[in-house]
Amino acid sequence: MKILAIETSCDDTSVAVVEDGKHVVYMKTVSQHNAHKLFGGIVPEIASRKHLDVIYDLTREVLQSLDTNIENSLKQVGAIAVTFTPGLTGSLLVGLNFAKGICLANNIALVGVHHLKAHVAANYIDNKGIKPPFLCLLVSGGHTCIVKAENYIKFRVIGKTRDDAVGEVFDKITRISDIPDCLNIDMMAKDIHEENKEIKFTIPKLENFDFSFSGMKTQAINYIKSKKKAGEVAFNLRHTVFKYLTEKLLEAAKKNNCNKVAISGGVASNLYLREMILKECRKNKIDFYAPEPKYCTDNAAMIGVQGYFEFINGNISQLDLNAYDSKSEIAKMF
Repeated sequence: MKILAIETSCDDTSVAVVEDGKHVVYMKTVSQHNAHKLFGGIVPEIASRKHLDVIYDLTREVLQSLDTNIENSLKQVGAIAVTFTPGLTGSLLVGLNFAKGICLANNIALVGVHHLKAHVAANYIDNKGIKPPFLCLLVSGGHTCIVKAENYIKFRVIGKTRDDAVGEVFDKITRISDIPDCLNIDMMAKDIHEENKEIKFTIPKLENFDFSFSGMKTQAINYIKSKKKAGEVAFNLRHTVFKYLTEKLLEAAKKNNCNKVAISGGVASNLYLREMILKECRKNKIDFYAPEPKYCTDNAAMIGVQGYFEFINGNISQLDLNAYDSKSEIAKMF
C-alpha cells in the first residue's frame, strides 16, 4: 500500500511516497534555511509563505515518480498522511489544508500524524529487525524525551526535559559564539580533541528519567562570556550532554526490562551521540537502532511510515481535522 506523505511542521517542506510502512519510494525536501538565517531563528510568517510557494510543485514531482500522469499516480495512493501537530500553526495549516484538498477532490482517506510519533517511526524505514516494544530517545531542536513504543500506534513518555530541549541549547551556544560561519555545535568543536578540565558542567540529579538542560546552557554562556575558547566550551558541553542522555536512556531500558533502544530526531543524526550510545549498548547487551541521518531531521518519509500504521489500525481523520501547535494538550498526547 502506498501513502502520500506531507510534512510542513516547521521550516522544511517535505513530500514523499512510502510503501507498506517501510520503503521510501521517493522523497523530496526543500529547506528554508537561507530565508531565516538573517533573523537568527525561524520566522513563522515567512515559514508558512515559503511552504505555500513550493508545496504544489513538490507534490507534483513526487507523484510523478509513480506515473507521469498525476491522475494515474493518485489512483495508486491508498491514503494521504500529513502532520497536524506539534509545530508552527501556520506551517502546519499549509500542509494540512493542501492534503485535505487532494483527499476531497480524489476521494482519498486523510490520516493526521503526530510529528513526534513519526520521529520514532523513522526507525522502521529499511530497518530490519526493530519491532515494538522498544525505548526511543527522541532528541531534537524542540523536544527531548524518552518514549516507550508499546506498539506501532501506542506510545508512553518515560521521561522528558523539564526546560530546554538539547537542540535549543546547542543552537543558542552556536549563535553566541565568535566562530565565523559556524552552523552547529560540531563545527564549533571540530578543532578540539580533548576536554578542558577547567570547563565543567553540572549534571542535575533528577530521581526519574526526566532531563534538565537550562543550567548547563547558562554555564556555557557564562564560560563564553568569560573569554573561554568557544570551541572548548562546545566540546565539553557536547560530551556532557550526550553522556547525560546516554546514561538516562540505558537506565530507563534496564528499569523497564527493555533490551531494544533507538534514537530519533534531528540531534540523533550526530555521529558522536550515536557512537556513544552504541558503545554503551554493546557493553550492556542491548540492541541499538538508529535511522539514516537523512531520516532524523524533519521529513515526509517518517510521516508516511507512521501514517501507514495509523491507517491499517483504523485511525482515519475527518476533513475537519485542525492543526495544533506545541503548547496544545493534543500535541502533548502521545
